[in-house]
Amino acid sequence: MNLEMVIPRHIAIVMDGNGRWAQQRKRPRLFGHHRGAEAVRTTVKTCGQLSVECLTLFAFSSENWKRPEEEVDGLMSLLMTALNREAKGLVKHGVRLKFIGDIQGFSEKLQTKIKQVEELTAGGDGLLLQVAANYGGRWDIVEAAKALLSRQPDLNELTETSLSKELSTQGVPDPDLFIRTGGERRISNFLLWQLAYSELYFTDLLWPDFDEQALTEAIQDFSKRQRRFGMTGEQVKEGLHA
Repeated sequence: MNLEMVIPRHIAIVMDGNGRWAQQRKRPRLFGHHRGAEAVRTTVKTCGQLSVECLTLFAFSSENWKRPEEEVDGLMSLLMTALNREAKGLVKHGVRLKFIGDIQGFSEKLQTKIKQVEELTAGGDGLLLQVAANYGGRWDIVEAAKALLSRQPDLNELTETSLSKELSTQGVPDPDLFIRTGGERRISNFLLWQLAYSELYFTDLLWPDFDEQALTEAIQDFSKRQRRFGMTGEQVKEGLHA
């Protein structure tokens, strides 16, 4: 790895292109999702090696329920299989798993498995792996506002700080780098609040083809950027040399 790379604390990824990858090979869409799971394993491993603090993967959006029933059922089965297969490896490598999203929309069996693996990996001191499942950015913001109001029904002042503390990602730094594969150039209702000042990186690679080299290239591109957070270039320089 290039030692001059600036490693993001938090990387968020929309893993797009599994279905198209399979169709290009005249295979069922689920074949692409299974190959995509291999890319997940590679990405998690690489982030751990690079000492990335948090990796958030958009696994299943709240809009994905509209896909064909066979595909949805296959995705749920794949998620259960991945949890069973990867749990011990996550513990071994100190990866802490956390699901964000409305998991109550899943079967009781899957909900139970999710909670089991979260508890099993809770002591991990390495990478925090957040899996966004049945998740939507607007849902996240609305749920945060509802939670805040339920505790403070007479609330007369709402601040960014108070709302941030109620988001599903509470306690986790916002993503430094957002990556989307598959050629699309949009965020697609993912971490809308949290991505306010993230650096955006889009690649035409389909997710099953996203490997260690592709992740390294994304981080190298990130390393070249000057993050301003609403400041001018001169203000950033003054802050760096203060």
